Amino acid sequence: MRKRVYLLLASSVLLLAALAATGQDRGAQPAAQRRAALDPELTNYQYPHPVGFHEFDTQGQRLRMAYMDIAAPRPNGRAVVLMHGKNFSGAYWAPTIKALSEAGYRVIAPDQIGFGKSSKPASYQFSFQALASNTRSLLDSLRVDRFALVGHSMGGMLAARMALMYPERVERLALVNPIGLEDWKLVAPYRTVEENFAQELRATPESIKEYQRVNYFGGEWRPEYDALTEILAGWTRHPDYRRVAWNAALTSDMVFTQPVLYEFERLKAPTLLIIGQRDRTAIGKERVPKEVAATMGDYPALGKAAARRIPGARLVEIAEAGHVPQVEAPARYFRALLDFLAGR
Repeated sequence: MRKRVYLLLASSVLLLAALAATGQDRGAQPAAQRRAALDPELTNYQYPHPVGFHEFDTQGQRLRMAYMDIAAPRPNGRAVVLMHGKNFSGAYWAPTIKALSEAGYRVIAPDQIGFGKSSKPASYQFSFQALASNTRSLLDSLRVDRFALVGHSMGGMLAARMALMYPERVERLALVNPIGLEDWKLVAPYRTVEENFAQELRATPESIKEYQRVNYFGGEWRPEYDALTEILAGWTRHPDYRRVAWNAALTSDMVFTQPVLYEFERLKAPTLLIIGQRDRTAIGKERVPKEVAATMGDYPALGKAAARRIPGARLVEIAEAGHVPQVEAPARYFRALLDFLAGR
């Protein structure tokens, strides 16, 4: 009996190692795991690559920042740092990690504090400056001095802030359907952290999927999109979901109140904007009249306006994609990103 247990354990370890080595797509996970209740730090959720933890002291407490650090099989001597969106974690970068790694880049994909496998503090002053500083601390610990930044959704706001704070370290900046291309607080009423928290507590797997269908994917849904909701949905099934919801409420306040677009003219790094044209994401749309909401999240117009404000920016518009072009139009997304990083 003991021998059989050892054999089963050994087989499981080998299977997990094989999945990590191949960077298996999240959508290939067993259906039962995709429907699992997930704890706040995702200890029962497998990422596509081994996860390390950077421990550091900040705001009077010891926190852990999860990250994946993937070496290229044929290194080109350059590093790329991936910044995830608000409704995402480092795991969804798996296809991008694979493409970048095969092109020779070392890839670092952190989970920001409050997200993914990182700490979910009960008290934290969230700001894009704080998250950028945390990321710099991680990169210092990994001895990564110069790097390219790729930011998606909220990660675009963070990547822009980091490029403004540390221009001497950021070689190139790629913004993939970044939010924050408009200042929502000029048109939508403020919602308190407590109100954000109440809304987060009402989230269900069904409401999460419906939000993404309407805002991210132009009202459409395909099976391959399911992997993008499994972490958020799994958290709602866990008895400790309140911790996740509280952090989500705090970060929602950060996103709404801390626009970066007014400083786009100060960006010094060569910048790429990849904009899926069907995206209609905008914070606060549900709090304004329908005729006002219809004017928000107009990514075709917002992308062009951002490109005009950012010195020398390159704009790639993808008609067949919405908020997540790396999933909806991977060929065009990868071509644009790899050409830009290579300086072509």
